[in-house]
Amino acid sequence: MDRRTFIASAGAAAAVPAIGLTGGGGDDGDGDKVTPARAVLTGAQRLADDGWTALSGHRVGVISNPTGILPDASHIVDSMVASGNVNIAGVFGPEHGFRGSAQAGEAEETTIDPRAGVTVYDAYGAQEAGFMRMFAEAGVEVVVFDIQDVGARFYTYIWTMWSAMRAAARMGLKFVVLDRPNPVGGTAYGPMLFPGFESGVGQRYIVQQHGMTVGELARFFNAEFLPDDAGASVEDLEVVTMRRWRPEMRYADTGLPWVLPSPNMPTPDTAQVYVGTCVFEGTAASEGRGTTRPFELIGAPYGTYHWADDLNAAGLPGVDFREAYFVPTFSKHVGTVCGGVQLHVTDPAAFDPVRTGVEMLVAAKHRYPDAFSWRGGGTSDGFIHKLHGSERLRVMVDAGASAAEIVASWQDELAEFDQRRQPYLLYRGRR
Repeated sequence: MDRRTFIASAGAAAAVPAIGLTGGGGDDGDGDKVTPARAVLTGAQRLADDGWTALSGHRVGVISNPTGILPDASHIVDSMVASGNVNIAGVFGPEHGFRGSAQAGEAEETTIDPRAGVTVYDAYGAQEAGFMRMFAEAGVEVVVFDIQDVGARFYTYIWTMWSAMRAAARMGLKFVVLDRPNPVGGTAYGPMLFPGFESGVGQRYIVQQHGMTVGELARFFNAEFLPDDAGASVEDLEVVTMRRWRPEMRYADTGLPWVLPSPNMPTPDTAQVYVGTCVFEGTAASEGRGTTRPFELIGAPYGTYHWADDLNAAGLPGVDFREAYFVPTFSKHVGTVCGGVQLHVTDPAAFDPVRTGVEMLVAAKHRYPDAFSWRGGGTSDGFIHKLHGSERLRVMVDAGASAAEIVASWQDELAEFDQRRQPYLLYRGRR
């Protein structure tokens, strides 16, 4: 169904007025100290403070999960319902579900939410056609996206947004992003995803640590990819910006509560290392799933104290490695003692998670050449290629390249991406 067919069948809706809370994010100019009164003001809070009246008079579809909260810990959907000012046509739950009851790679079934009394659709893995079907069934006129991202290309929520934007572009729907902080800041790092390696953990061509908020990504997607992919951009895209957020902030500086974006992302510390250590999902080693410190604990049955010694000897900036042992309760190596390391970030400003992840891979391959292996056996369709965005990382690690050589190999594409994203940044100017 294209845009013209949808409008003809559903009846052309009245134009949706601008919300008027877009642009000009960042500091309010009255000091930098974070206090309860000075905490970062999210896009959601800005609309809630006005009783959600900006969304009145239209059938609203909400894409959210447990992270879509207000400072009092209430969920935006519950707040919208309580206000009486929003007609929620449907809620669309991504991976892990709207209320967050599903594990990695799982979702919640389509059902009526018992608290809000609205229909919640299972949108995990939905592509353009799936969102178009669900939006049409629900009679959506305005799509609202509010999910806390963690700043990594392979975290799936940004691709839920991408698919929903494709559907909105085709159907002529307004798309509103309620912006939230990027917990790892505003700097881009790492390799590009290349054509031919698209997957559910990376559908379009951005670097591993994209350095943008979801609102900035939406602007980037809309201008750079949608015209070619969906045949049109979202004509009415609004980003309800934050106040008092700056790209150099860490999440602890925002004054906002942290809600697990997924079951294995328990703290902002996890997000900080995840951007780099998630590459171990592409190996046979454990990335710490099934422990209380996923992505901070990395190990394997063959691991020894030598790995931590090797990594500390490398002198990586902003991080120390502690010899660690753990027994996963699910995922890889269930019930088996794994030896490895725990990452301790000592200087967030100096820490480069992408480089750190590469150094860890190279050290593991060098220290345990006969035991180290890739998930899927290192074949051309291995999961490591989806995470990295090409075969380059596996090929170079297997060939004995140093971490410095691997990191140097993507600097040109990183610089090109960093320049390309500049027009879409919203906070504290371009960086």
